[in-house]
Amino acid sequence: MNVQTAAKHAISPVTPELPQARPETLGLSSNRLQTMSDAFKREIDKGTTPGVTMLVSRRGQIGYFEAFGKLTPDGSAANSSRLMTRDSLFRIFSMTKPIVSLGIMQLVENGHILLNDPLAKYIPEFADTKVGVERNGALELALPLRPITIQDLLRHTSGISYEITGNGMVQRMYQKSNLRNRDITNEEHARIVAGLPLICQPGSEWNYSRSTDILGRVIEVVSGKSLGNYLTENILAPLQMAETGFHTASANKDRIAQPFPTDPWTGEKVALFDPLEIPKMESGGGGLVSKTMDYARFCQMLLNGGTLDGTRVIGSRTLHLMASNHLTPSVKLETHLVPPGHGFGLGFAVRTDDGLAPYAGSRGQFFWSGVAGTFFWIDPQEELFAVFMSQGPGQREYFRTLIRSLVYAAVE
Repeated sequence: MNVQTAAKHAISPVTPELPQARPETLGLSSNRLQTMSDAFKREIDKGTTPGVTMLVSRRGQIGYFEAFGKLTPDGSAANSSRLMTRDSLFRIFSMTKPIVSLGIMQLVENGHILLNDPLAKYIPEFADTKVGVERNGALELALPLRPITIQDLLRHTSGISYEITGNGMVQRMYQKSNLRNRDITNEEHARIVAGLPLICQPGSEWNYSRSTDILGRVIEVVSGKSLGNYLTENILAPLQMAETGFHTASANKDRIAQPFPTDPWTGEKVALFDPLEIPKMESGGGGLVSKTMDYARFCQMLLNGGTLDGTRVIGSRTLHLMASNHLTPSVKLETHLVPPGHGFGLGFAVRTDDGLAPYAGSRGQFFWSGVAGTFFWIDPQEELFAVFMSQGPGQREYFRTLIRSLVYAAVE
């Protein structure tokens, strides 16, 4: 991955492997893990996805790490270089968000930012942003009742939106804008968002949004560095996530997982960004490329309370704050992205109830996912984390539910 080396931590060209152990020594059932393997093979045989990787760790050691199927739809058993491997590279899209959120919280820990700071303190254009109100088929602009805060951005209560989450008047303005252009800078992107109306009053609703892209720009303003350089120096290099960045080298072309050209369930065309291109916009909301072991190192650090291999990247109490629910009952929350029995913290969805959700899990579990099919979760109660990688956008919700059931069935 083409990333700068950090002054303090020289990033290794090779990602160190986390320790592995026999499943039974970690309280995992080999038979149930084989059942999970069989389920993945069935889905691949049915044409649900070209291929997947799956990693499960418990009590500080990996008990399961497998790759199935093809790296690309044109791969074949006769061409082993086109088969999925544990070392394959993926566009992780919104799994970028927890990494960037952690970067913001580092700046909070260092006294550069307060969570209740107004966003306009760092990006002045947001001082003039209005709230869009649909009334009688027209969009009226209202003054915000209070400013957007850094905490709002972290928990998606800013009123900023996404063009992909609906077709309301504000979202249609997003669709017509230049926001998807990877050839604009983070500064230009933030300026465009600031010029669009908010979808609701700050703090009143949970709306999945470009808020984390804006946080990426805040990191640049506060640190004086590009987002990529900041993340490398403060998170990626310390964790030795050697192959995570906003693009990958051309030498890695044959390691990039690719989706079906058309979705097997809907027939819609699938178009994902080219990881070989160097984008001007380093999207804090969804721009990173990574591999399973790299993200596993990030997850192990989270499960450890902020440290990995003797290196602390975030304080334990700060991480506890991030992985706690920050939504009050008055915040409107109607989305499949935050299932029943869950709330949202500072960069993660958080499980608040043992029941209600349509899958097993523990209270206090936190997670997030990527639109192209990647997914992870951390379960502190079970000392467990899991990382799933695939490039099947249309099947992402199906797999998120499936793999939770499969993994928890293996916990003894």
